[in-house]
Amino acid sequence: MDIVTPQQRSKIMRAIKSTGTKPEIRIQKALWHLGYRYRKNNKTVFGRPDITFKTRKIAIFVDSEFFHCKD
Repeated sequence: MDIVTPQQRSKIMRAIKSTGTKPEIRIQKALWHLGYRYRKNNKTVFGRPDITFKTRKIAIFVDSEFFHCKD
C-alpha cells in the first residue's frame, strides 16, 4: 500500500544515490586503514557488489535502511 503517486515515487527513487553513500565510504575507509585493498563496484562480479576482494572471493554489499523498510 503506497501513500504517494507513481510520479512522486519516481522522483524519490531518482534522488537515491546508488554508489558513494556515507555507509559505503565509512566501511571503505576503515578497510583501507586496516591495510585491506579492494575494488569498488566491480562490474565483473555478479550483482555488482559495493566492495570486492576478488582473489579471496569475498563480496560486500552495503545496503541502507531505505531499502529495508526502516525509518
